[in-house]
Parts: sequence; C-alpha cells; structure tokens
Amino acid sequence: MIDHAHDLGAVREATERLLDAVGKLDNAAVAEPSRLPGWSRGHVLTHLSRNADAIGNVLRGLPMYASSEIRDADIADGAPRPVAEQLADLRETADALQAVSTEPADWSRTVALRNGVTDSAARVPFRRWVEVELHHVDLDIGYELEDLPAEFVEREIAFLADRFLGNEGVPATGLTDLDGRTWSTGGGPPSDLVTVQGPAVELLGWLCGRRDGSALTVAGGPLPTLPPL
Repeated sequence: MIDHAHDLGAVREATERLLDAVGKLDNAAVAEPSRLPGWSRGHVLTHLSRNADAIGNVLRGLPMYASSEIRDADIADGAPRPVAEQLADLRETADALQAVSTEPADWSRTVALRNGVTDSAARVPFRRWVEVELHHVDLDIGYELEDLPAEFVEREIAFLADRFLGNEGVPATGLTDLDGRTWSTGGGPPSDLVTVQGPAVELLGWLCGRRDGSALTVAGGPLPTLPPL
C-alpha cells in the first residue's frame, strides 16, 4: 500500500537537501550547463518549480499544464534568472505544494497527469519525489545517484521496471541487484529473456537514462535499449 504521507515527508527532506545545495551556488554556476542536453542548471531549477505548480494542479483536479508549449516557454523564460530568484521560487512552490497536500482529500481517487497518463492520487507525492531527487543529480553539483536514499532507489527501480513492462519494443528482461532483489520488465517473448545484474544504483541509472549500463552484467542478449522517459 502506498503511504502518501510518508512520501510527502520524503519530498520535504529531498527538497531541503536541494535548497541547501542550490543556496551554495552563484549566478554564474546557475547559468552553466546541467547534465541534461540543452538545459542549463537554471532550466532544471525552473522546471522543478513549475513542476511543483503542476503537481499542485493535479491534486486540485486541474490540468497539469495549460499546454506543452506553455510549459516549455515557462522553463525557457525562467532559466536565466539569478540564483536568489530561483531559490525563492523553489521554496515558495514547494511550500505551496505541501499546503495543497495537507488539505482533506480522497487519496484513492484517480488523477490525470500529462499526455493521457492517469494514476492514483496516493502515488503523486512519489512522482514529485522522483523529480526532486533525479533533477538534483542532473544539476551536476556534487549530488550523485550513489547519494540517493536506499528506499528511493529500490522504489524507483520498481516504478521504472513497471513502466516498461509490456512494452514490446523492449525484450523481456530480468533485473537483479547485488542483494538478490529482482524485477521484471519489457514485453518481448519470454524465450528471449535478457538478464541484467549489478548494483541497484547502476540498475536505476540505466533505467532512468542517467547511466549507460556499462557497469552491469548482461546475459541472453545485448543490453536492451529503453524508450525515453
């Protein structure tokens, strides 16, 4: 069972780590490239702020974004802002999202996200946790996949494995970490099973497109190519 209150607490903790790290940057650092192609650190920070707004919209029953074009324009417009404005925006939007999340609500209800995706309201806080943690890594300011909470790593592997499950463009794939935990993904024939083994953080890095999978051991075929997230 998903514990949305627990996940909201995890979001607060992850956000505080992010705010502390961003508070140590200067304007020049915010303008430098992030690890995401074509995005500066300012783009990543602005995206996180606008995503907090968007998650709040979802919980209110509103469209997540007015449109993809407006979403992209808002990120581009906000990216050049100085660090003080970025920091204030991050803090204010995070606080607003926490406030919305404490309002009485039916957390078992289904909510609409982007591109026709729906999910249980109870899983929305975890989705926000994913945004904060992975984009903190994308900033390239000293926070790495190895620094992610162990609970987060395990749950995000399961989330992404489930996301690709049934996708016929991905071979049937069995994942195993060094602790013996296993997950299944892909949608190809079971007879063509590919097995992928390695440290949990490397499995996560490959699944979320932050690592190339070279640290993993693969059998039964080449390392599968995953669709973009």
